[in-house]
Amino acid sequence: MPRVYPFEGLLFDPAVAGPLEQVTAPPYDVIGEDARRRYLDASRYNVVRLDLPDRTDGGSLEAARDLLVSWRADGALVPSGESLFAYEMRFLLDGEERKVIGLLCALELEAWGGRVIPHERVMPEPVEDRLALLRATRANVSAIYGTIPGPYEPLKDLLETVGDRPPLRACDDEEGVRHRLWMVPAAAPIQDLIEDEPMLIADGHHRYETALRYRDERRAVDGPGPWDRALALLVDAAIERPPVLPFHRLLIGPAPAPGFGRRVRDLDECLAALDDERVTFGSAGHEGAELVHRVGELTGSPPTVRALHEQVLDRLARDGTTVRFTPDPRAAEDAVRDGTASAAYFLPPTSAETIRAVIDRGERLPQKSTYFWPKPRTGIVIRPLS
Repeated sequence: MPRVYPFEGLLFDPAVAGPLEQVTAPPYDVIGEDARRRYLDASRYNVVRLDLPDRTDGGSLEAARDLLVSWRADGALVPSGESLFAYEMRFLLDGEERKVIGLLCALELEAWGGRVIPHERVMPEPVEDRLALLRATRANVSAIYGTIPGPYEPLKDLLETVGDRPPLRACDDEEGVRHRLWMVPAAAPIQDLIEDEPMLIADGHHRYETALRYRDERRAVDGPGPWDRALALLVDAAIERPPVLPFHRLLIGPAPAPGFGRRVRDLDECLAALDDERVTFGSAGHEGAELVHRVGELTGSPPTVRALHEQVLDRLARDGTTVRFTPDPRAAEDAVRDGTASAAYFLPPTSAETIRAVIDRGERLPQKSTYFWPKPRTGIVIRPLS
């Protein structure tokens, strides 16, 4: 397990900035343009102004840097003092009340493949985009989400003891998730509570690669510094069982109707039949003038997304069809219905344990294979690097 450290964060002061619901946001890579506009309209202090700044009509990343400086100057962002943080997300999933609680910390950066394990490939364009923003703002605006195998009962006890107090910050997001934050004393012996096992990047592969690139740049000029670490949320996968939802696949361009597996009545019946252990997937495509849903089984072992790419999607992509991704199955179905996409492929949820088994075999998953949910709120804590 990489080393973890306390840090001095920046917190929005609701007395100046307004309610946290109006100033925080999801991670940048799940925000479409319509949602971005809603967050901008919500508040002059909304964090998307830092994380997704407007670069059209002369807008620049330097404006995001200046904005961060001004928010600190007018008291909208206030220093937390040196601390660790307990971060909890409460939510409803499949009719069950659930929670995930983890440790928000400054994580020592290490090269991939040692004690920091990726499960998806990164793409160069998002890394360059995030790197340019990090150079400008010199701040970790959103946290990398990592899971550790666990179970680590002493860490659980520490976080839940802290969580018995009133939270330092709290907000409800647009999906009904309750986010709560507490300070953990900087002297807490966190490293002693976590065994030396690798951390799996659940969400934030591009942010981690960006942090590595930025660290190397700054070290070459300035030597060691706060850029040697990155803001991260660590969650015990064995105890917390973080939900791992799927990214469904859309085929854009010429592609045949799926035509594989048994036909089912509609999308609801299709989704209900998906099973990662049985490597079962669903599909929607036009057969003649009719929108048809099917459920099929693949060969091999879970997760289903890997088998689907190897046995179906990679071949279609080679034929000139582009694969797009969405966590919303109804949006995927609508895209097929209105002709935006030629076909949709639906995937079942999986688990952190299944993902780690793939990594332990020395394998990787296709990009956008998993959708860990809920996601840490961008802006609930900001970690400055200057």
